[in-house]
Amino acid sequence: FLSCLLFPGRLVQKAELIRLSQTFLHVKKLHWIVVEDAANRSKLVADLLAQSGLSYTHLNLPTPTIYKLRESDPNWLKPRGVEQRNRGIQWLRENRELSEEAVVYFADDDNTYSLKLFDEMRWTKRVSVWPVGLVGGLRFERPLVENGKVVGFYTAWKPNRPFPMDMAGFAVALQLLLANREARFDINAERGYLESSLLQSLVSIEELEPRANNCNTVLVWHTRAEKPKLKQEDLLLKEGKGSDVRIEV
Repeated sequence: FLSCLLFPGRLVQKAELIRLSQTFLHVKKLHWIVVEDAANRSKLVADLLAQSGLSYTHLNLPTPTIYKLRESDPNWLKPRGVEQRNRGIQWLRENRELSEEAVVYFADDDNTYSLKLFDEMRWTKRVSVWPVGLVGGLRFERPLVENGKVVGFYTAWKPNRPFPMDMAGFAVALQLLLANREARFDINAERGYLESSLLQSLVSIEELEPRANNCNTVLVWHTRAEKPKLKQEDLLLKEGKGSDVRIEV
């Protein structure tokens, strides 16, 4: 199982979803849970999922107004996608049985994933972990491993967090998530503590399972598409000559 949260209104959304869905087509036994941050599920996403060839569930849940970023806010000011990730967890608790063996991974549509990552996480017993490239102001962040056990973390930003890890750097066994029914992401978590708010209720650092060559191989990257610059489009719009809105981008 993979969950993916979406923020509406991003011009690169369709392109990134197509890239991600075509990666997922190569992953065996995958069910894609897509959660839109919106009051209604969009036609664009619904059509893309229907045409993807993937097993999927399409959900939506708008972020409460008090937690929404304003246009002028930096994207780090408030936690994003918290309620949507929790909605994905809720769906699993309502639709899957404790006896079912699967792995839950919180994927974002603007990351780049090696197919090898999904082979690595498939063997998760509780919580498996690995490095993430191009994140935290570093070339990579990663768990530090000695004798097959995680003993610390290589990170520069807020290293004293309980689990100083990125969302892309861990996967959780479905059975563990279902057995701990109160486990969820905390929307009021301090900046950088969102991952810790879930993991602290599931596992200790000593129980983490290092993957990807004892956390020495990077298999996921925060590449993030650049926000398109539409200066010429804006100029044409002022002249009443904007591009055809009937053509979906």
